[in-house]
Amino acid sequence: MSFKRHVNNPGSGRKLGRPAAGMTAAALLLLGGCSGQGGRFGLLEAASDRAPFMGDLWKGAWIASISIGVLVWGLIFYAIWRYRRRPGNIAPRQTKYHLPMELLYTLVPLLIIAVLFFYTVKAQNRVLEQEDKPDHVINVVGQKWSWTFNYMEQDNPEVKNVVHQVGTMSFIPDLVLPVNKSVRFNLASADVIHSFWVPAFYFKLDVIPGHPNTFDLTPTKVGEFDGKCAELCGTYHAHMIFKVKVVSEADYNAYLKGLAASGQTGEKKAPVSATQMATQPAKEPHK
Repeated sequence: MSFKRHVNNPGSGRKLGRPAAGMTAAALLLLGGCSGQGGRFGLLEAASDRAPFMGDLWKGAWIASISIGVLVWGLIFYAIWRYRRRPGNIAPRQTKYHLPMELLYTLVPLLIIAVLFFYTVKAQNRVLEQEDKPDHVINVVGQKWSWTFNYMEQDNPEVKNVVHQVGTMSFIPDLVLPVNKSVRFNLASADVIHSFWVPAFYFKLDVIPGHPNTFDLTPTKVGEFDGKCAELCGTYHAHMIFKVKVVSEADYNAYLKGLAASGQTGEKKAPVSATQMATQPAKEPHK
């Protein structure tokens, strides 16, 4: 509104708003299609019940950024054009110590940050919500340089056992999950900080030695997805990949029975690493 009072052409403000509104509408249409197949704008098709919260936050942040960017760029180029040097023109009136303007450019960014912070915390809380009693529990161990998956199925009448699969640098492990069943992941590290990440789930969480982390989610799409470590953890960090296979519950139980039949029973826990031992206080010798 302050620009209209300093400009003689009252229609110029309306002309400026049309391209900005058009670009914002185009951004909404483009981002609205991000959830489809093809991975546009870096978004894969959602494969977990927590993915929509992160997807909406991501798209909302982009819409806000594009809208603010278009407005700021429009004002910049408008000022360049409107107050360009012309023969015989005098410089426009200079404004300083303008309290309303200073409050505007101080409070508006704070308001934008506050809104983004609010929706970020809201999405984070929804993503980290946990079930009172999840259908399945999997203890994940990150180690140099692969993953171990422990399926805690001792209370499952179909399996009645704890089974595991250990990955190595030459063997990419499979993480098999039942579709539409809640799963609790307990994360532990055997050595350094890793990060458990399944892009199609829109979720990742650090795997920290001596500090177990946990999260719940429900796979919602049958298929095969990529998993990887999202934290640079050493020389062979690139080998820390795994395959996520979301299957029916019958196929899930059959897979676990196959692990048990091959002798992969019991839990493979994260050992105390040399780094952890070195950081522990030395014990006084026994007298």
